[in-house]
Amino acid sequence: MLRAVIFDFDGVITDSEILHLRAFNRVLAQYGIEITTKDYYKEYLGLMDVDCFKLVAERNRPKLDSPKIENLVKQKNLIFEQLAKTEGQIIEGVSEFLEMLKQSHIPMAICSGALRAEIELILEQAHLRRFFEVIVSAEEVKRGKPHPEGFLLTLQKLNQSTGPGARDTGPVLPEQCIVIEDSHWGLKAAKKAGMHTIAVTNSYDAQQLSQAEKIVVRLDELSIGDLQQLCA
Repeated sequence: MLRAVIFDFDGVITDSEILHLRAFNRVLAQYGIEITTKDYYKEYLGLMDVDCFKLVAERNRPKLDSPKIENLVKQKNLIFEQLAKTEGQIIEGVSEFLEMLKQSHIPMAICSGALRAEIELILEQAHLRRFFEVIVSAEEVKRGKPHPEGFLLTLQKLNQSTGPGARDTGPVLPEQCIVIEDSHWGLKAAKKAGMHTIAVTNSYDAQQLSQAEKIVVRLDELSIGDLQQLCA
C-alpha cells in the first residue's frame, strides 16, 4: 500500500547540480583547485557539502581542518543562493507529478543532502513549498547518503505530522514509502531504509541507476497506478 513519497531535491526536483558545482569551484579557486564536471558527477554528487570538502581535502591535500571546512561550506552556500535566485529551475514534469500526488492525498517529503536554506529558497520561488509536509536537510543528519539515516528520520517526521496529512491508520512503514532519486548514493540509502525506489535519469543514465525498481526520464510519466504497484 502506497502511503508516502519521499523526494531527493537536487537533480530530482530542481536542475541545480551544475550550480552546486560552480559554487564549489568558486570557493575552491582560492586553493587553486577545480572539480571537473566528470569528477563531480562520478565522485561528489549525492554527498553533503561537508563530505564534498573533506573528499577534496583528502585528494588534493590542502590543509582543511574542521573550522576551515565549516567556513568553506558557508561561503559555498552564499554563492549557491545567489546562483539559485537567478538560474535555479524546476525540472520539467515535477509540478504535474506533485499535483497528481496531492490530488490523490499522498503525503510528500524531501530528504536531501542540501542545506535547508537552499531547499526553501527554490521551493518558495517556484511556489512548490505547499506540497511538502516534511523536509529533512543536511543539517539534521550526521551521516549522509548512502547511509539510510536521512530517510529513516524523514519517515519518523512524517509519522509525527499533525498537519492536514496526519494519519489515523497507524504509522507509515518503510515498505509503504517510495523514494525518488537521481543517484546511486540515494538509491542505496533508500534500499537500506527498506523503502521502494524510483530513479530519474536527470544526472545519470539508466545503466548507472539499475538498482532502482523503476527508472523514468520524467516524473510525469508515472501514474498513481505505477506507484501503487510498487508498494503492492
